[in-house]
Amino acid sequence: MPTETVAIIGSGRIGRGWAIVFARAGFNVNVHDANSEMLAGAISAIRDSVADLNGYGLIDEPVDTIVARVKACPDLAEAVRDVVLVQENIGEVADAKRTLFADLDRLTRPDTLLASSTSGLPTSSFTEGLEGQARCLVGHPVNPPSLVPLVELSGAPWTSPESIAKAREIYARAGQKPVTVNFEISGFLLNRIQGAVLDEAMSLYEQGYASAADLDTVMSDGLAMRWSFMGPFETIDLNAPGGLADYADRYGGTYQTIASERQPFTWGPETIKKLHDERRAILSKDEIEARSRWRDRRLMALLAHRRSLKSEES
Repeated sequence: MPTETVAIIGSGRIGRGWAIVFARAGFNVNVHDANSEMLAGAISAIRDSVADLNGYGLIDEPVDTIVARVKACPDLAEAVRDVVLVQENIGEVADAKRTLFADLDRLTRPDTLLASSTSGLPTSSFTEGLEGQARCLVGHPVNPPSLVPLVELSGAPWTSPESIAKAREIYARAGQKPVTVNFEISGFLLNRIQGAVLDEAMSLYEQGYASAADLDTVMSDGLAMRWSFMGPFETIDLNAPGGLADYADRYGGTYQTIASERQPFTWGPETIKKLHDERRAILSKDEIEARSRWRDRRLMALLAHRRSLKSEES
C-alpha cells in the first residue's frame, strides 16, 4: 500500500502534536499555517518533541526518519493535494472555520476527510451547505494528541456513516483511540465529563470545604489513580462483589442524595480570583510553561509504563 499523506492546517501545539501522531505512524505529513513565522518554526519544534519521545522509548524509528516525513507547505493548495485526511487546527471562530472548510472542500479530492480539532464548535456550525459536507466531521483531540491518544469523532446530521467509519480506521492506524459521539452535543464527551468534575471541584472550593491544593490531591492521588487505566463504569463494576448492579443497589441512594445537594458553580469573579491567587502562590506565572513541559514528560513516562504493561500482558 503506497504511503498515505495527511495535511495539518495550523502549526500550534495541537497541530504539531497531530503531525507527530501521523508521522510516527508512517504517514507523510504536510503542515500548513497562514502565519509564516509559526510555520517556519514548526519542523524544529516537532523535532524537539520527537526527540523527547525517543528519550522515553516511545518511538520505534530514528528521530530523523520520523521528522523527514513532515513537510512545511506555505501554499494551502499544495498542502492538501491528494491527502486522505485534513486535520484543521485554527482558532475557535466559526466564521473562520467556515471560510477555511469552503476552501478545503474546493481544493481536496472528493474522498478526502475534512476534520476539525475544535474543542467546542459542532460540525454543523461551519460545514452547512458545502458540496462535500458528508465528509466533514470533528476529530477532537486531547492536548497534546501525541501523548494522549483519545480522539472524539462527532459529525453533523449530514456527515455520512462511511466518513465516520473511515475516520475511525485512519485514526486507529495512527495509534489513536477514536470514540464516536452519536449526536452533536456541546463539549462532546470529554469536556462534558471534565466539566462536571471541574464544576463540583470549583463548587466545593467556593463553599470552603477544602483548599485548591487538597482538591487537586483528591484527583491526582485518588480518582486519577484508577481512572488512568479504566473508566468510571468499569471502576464501579469492580467495586462491588456483584458488579455494577450490586454497586448501584449499595450506593445509588448516596449518589442521589449528593446530586440533590450539589450547588452548581457560577464562575463568579471573586472565587476565580481567590483560586487564581492560590495557584500563583504555588506556581508563578513565569513557571507555567516549564511546568507544562514537566507535565508532558510525566505523560511520556506514563505512556512508556502503559506500553511496558501491555507487552507483559501479551
